[in-house]
Amino acid sequence: MRQRPGVIWAAPALAYFVVFAIVPMVLVVVLAFTTWNGLGTPQWAGTANWTRMGQDATLPDSLRLSLILTAGAWCVQTPISLLLGVWAAGRGRGRAALSAVFFIPLLMSNAAVALLWQALLDPNFGLADLVGPLLAARDGNILGEPSRALAAVVLVVSWQFVPFHVLLYQAATRQIPRTLYDAAAIDGAGRGRRFFSITLPQLRHTVVSSTVLILVGSFTYFETILLMTGGGPGTATRVLPLHMYLTGFSSFEMGYASALAVVLVVVGTTLSIVIVRATGFSSMRSRREGM
Repeated sequence: MRQRPGVIWAAPALAYFVVFAIVPMVLVVVLAFTTWNGLGTPQWAGTANWTRMGQDATLPDSLRLSLILTAGAWCVQTPISLLLGVWAAGRGRGRAALSAVFFIPLLMSNAAVALLWQALLDPNFGLADLVGPLLAARDGNILGEPSRALAAVVLVVSWQFVPFHVLLYQAATRQIPRTLYDAAAIDGAGRGRRFFSITLPQLRHTVVSSTVLILVGSFTYFETILLMTGGGPGTATRVLPLHMYLTGFSSFEMGYASALAVVLVVVGTTLSIVIVRATGFSSMRSRREGM
């Protein structure tokens, strides 16, 4: 059978990417230079939307909250996912069963997760009496206190997406050659020594991949926040993606919301590039034995 050019095999995926990614991004950039309420014809506004950003008092705070959410999600998800992933990669029927249980939150929709935790964190019932003291919330009203609501959001988002990253670490750990552990055991290395000298170095590229997914995903995340807190109390959880959504679909300022969307894309892409460049991930080579 004659070899076909690789572009032919890639054509369906490329067409999908162009239609559902490139074209919408181009349209958003165009809308960012217009005023439009969602109906009728957009009117050209030049740089008015971009000038408005300097006068938007909510924007700096929204950006700050997004960065806090992103950093918090990474700090919570990475160590938990790494340890659970390494543990789940071991042998044992019990580990396989628990790994399936861990995966359940990821199967739930964002709406279901938001409504579930909104009920559980209600100050009148649920987990308010248990979780409230841990977060130093008065009367267990976690979502009603500006200083506690964002922390609750970080924990909920982490609870939902830790299973995905556990799978990444589990799969990567199982690819580590067993001979490395056997040699370390012969040399008398204990479990902790083997983890820090073999497992962790071998997983460094997986850590980078997981980090990029966590940072970009958390920075653009808003569905659960919208349903759990609506950005409140006040603007305590009004992260940048939620600010963009409310501007476009509540205030019907689609032009300015499109400009905010462009900012989101630029910041998210910059985060990814910085991480990839800083870690040398783009030039990585396989470190497996014999390769």
